[in-house]
Amino acid sequence: MKQPIISRSPEIMGGSAVFHGTRVPVQTLLDYLEAGESIDDFLEGFPLVTREHVIAFLEEAKTRMVEAAS
Repeated sequence: MKQPIISRSPEIMGGSAVFHGTRVPVQTLLDYLEAGESIDDFLEGFPLVTREHVIAFLEEAKTRMVEAAS
């Protein structure tokens, strides 16, 4: 079974979507990218998140956006 990329629980960060196995909200990555920061900047600030987490999240988001547009 594939490892989840993100998870939600009312007990963790008030139910916000976080990178699985961390308390780092996915929204934080999006905020970094929107502000023009790099993935490396994000990873430096949140060492519990791996590059694989970020790439898997972005790939999944891309797939869902393409499917939604079809």
